Amino acid sequence: MYMKRRYRIIRLLTIASLFLQHISIHAQKTSVFADSIRKLYRIPEMSYAVVNSHTTLEIAALGKHAIHLPDTATLNDRYHIGSNTKAMTAFMIARYVEKGYLTWNTPFFTVFPEWKNKSKPAYLHITLQDLLTHKAGIQAFQGEDDPVIPDFKGTKQQKRKEFGKFVLTLDPVKPDEQNPFIYSNAGYTLATLMVEKLTGKSWEQLIDQVLNKELHLQVQFSWPENQKRKDTWGHKTENDQLKPVPSSMGDQLDYTEPAGDLNITLKDYIRFIQLNLKGLKGENNYLKASTYNRIHNGTANYALGWFNIFENGKQLSVHAGTGAFTYFTLVHIDKQKDTAYIIFTNAYNPDTQQGVRILMRKLKEHHGY
Repeated sequence: MYMKRRYRIIRLLTIASLFLQHISIHAQKTSVFADSIRKLYRIPEMSYAVVNSHTTLEIAALGKHAIHLPDTATLNDRYHIGSNTKAMTAFMIARYVEKGYLTWNTPFFTVFPEWKNKSKPAYLHITLQDLLTHKAGIQAFQGEDDPVIPDFKGTKQQKRKEFGKFVLTLDPVKPDEQNPFIYSNAGYTLATLMVEKLTGKSWEQLIDQVLNKELHLQVQFSWPENQKRKDTWGHKTENDQLKPVPSSMGDQLDYTEPAGDLNITLKDYIRFIQLNLKGLKGENNYLKASTYNRIHNGTANYALGWFNIFENGKQLSVHAGTGAFTYFTLVHIDKQKDTAYIIFTNAYNPDTQQGVRILMRKLKEHHGY
């Protein structure tokens, strides 16, 4: 009996060892392929990972912090994640919904009744969920062809509040068959204003409380600091040339920070994604499993911080972030397979997008998508 048990243990250990060797060789091949893509598409730095709810299947950091610097990529590097911030803002708001400060169906004007008279009547019945799912008809404010914004004064929170009042005086954008929702950065500002008022805290304080103090994710605001320490530089594209952007250029977003102004390391972002994966498997963790289901599956087309799509018969949560056209990040969550694919880069142009799309396809192929 003892010999049989010992034989089974040795056999299991051997199988596990061979599996780990296979994973290691597989990951090395992927890394070589990813670096060739990075070079071909002129991406200064690229980090990527494939994870499931309990482990990291592969991870790598490739390239350099900036095209004019010699320091190489590390897994401790920070990336501006652009509109992938939306999922974190929605996640934070979900925490305060669970705490009872408001509900997903709370009407905006029950929180700000004093704004009703000067706002367009079409917005009268918009709710928190409408704003987070882009169903409220709020104008986009994506940095191109935006209405002229007055020069608001005060703290960031005060300026966001004045911006919110201004947005509600603008004509709404109506969805149609081709556009069932109106993707709006400003909508996320309005949703955030609701939580700010009901909690008495700013978006920055709420994000710090939930993501840093309670979840220990070390999220930071705006661009990664690259002047006082070695870290990533975003890259703009001018005349088909990459131009490194120092963090000393200052804030790039005005009034829509809750929609797209966080930075984080890949390793910490993985932990955030794994919370979501566990929740989608039915686990109550920081949020309830039912809340994760609403976040990812609650509404068609776009749920709470995530596009809700079907690809090859599978339902995915996906999102991209551009970091004001200086970074590009892409995340795909395969809900049925309990797997997420994450790619971070520090440039943004058609080449970057194409390179990231190719690597995303390859990662999915390698992991049996």
